[in-house]
Amino acid sequence: MHTILELRHAECESPGALGAGLADRTRIETVRMWAEPLPADPANVDGILVMGGPMGADDGPTVPWIDEEIAFLRRAVDVGVPVWGACLGSQLLATALGAEVTTGPAPEIGVFDVTLTDEGRHDPVWSGLGAATFPALHWHFDTFSLPPGAHLLASSAAYRHQLFRHGPHYGVQFHLEVDSPLLQEWLAVDEYRAELRATLGDDGVERLTADVADAAPVTHPMAVAAVRRWFDLHIGP
Repeated sequence: MHTILELRHAECESPGALGAGLADRTRIETVRMWAEPLPADPANVDGILVMGGPMGADDGPTVPWIDEEIAFLRRAVDVGVPVWGACLGSQLLATALGAEVTTGPAPEIGVFDVTLTDEGRHDPVWSGLGAATFPALHWHFDTFSLPPGAHLLASSAAYRHQLFRHGPHYGVQFHLEVDSPLLQEWLAVDEYRAELRATLGDDGVERLTADVADAAPVTHPMAVAAVRRWFDLHIGP
């Protein structure tokens, strides 16, 4: 059986629908970055899922393992291990590929539409998964420049760089993996609830809960289908 390494940055930010999509294809081994060491050699796994988290790609001075993780991802890219990065994971992957991560003009928190570019509509992973525009959960303050040699696959109204491909590696700024049960795990964390209310207002928790539930019939099957295609194309049956 193939092995996928999951790099987790907060206990509540698990692979969600991505894990469901891979459950019958591979074994997922989780490294909790705040408590556990990275493997010595990324070539010993078949693929890497890099999940979200409340820290930033430039937080190396205060979060020491961030720079170590970026270096690990750089080595993974160098030896051809496919990487899928979600939100913070997309920013860490972009950094490993030579891009710059910066704070955006405003937080993008909520369920907003994402639109595939022409390349996205013809990408082997993302083509044919449904409408070219679809809703997705966003929860980020930072954004990335497009890595050299990468292809832009999707944008939102607020942030142009939402999804990119670089060889077998995909950076996904939005949280396609989050369904209603996983969102409730996020909202059980006091800091997440406070951040949501500070951004969306006192009814932010209720509004986001309803919006994610409305989007889940689209986003959950799309996440499952996309990550399965990534696995089948770049890792193997």
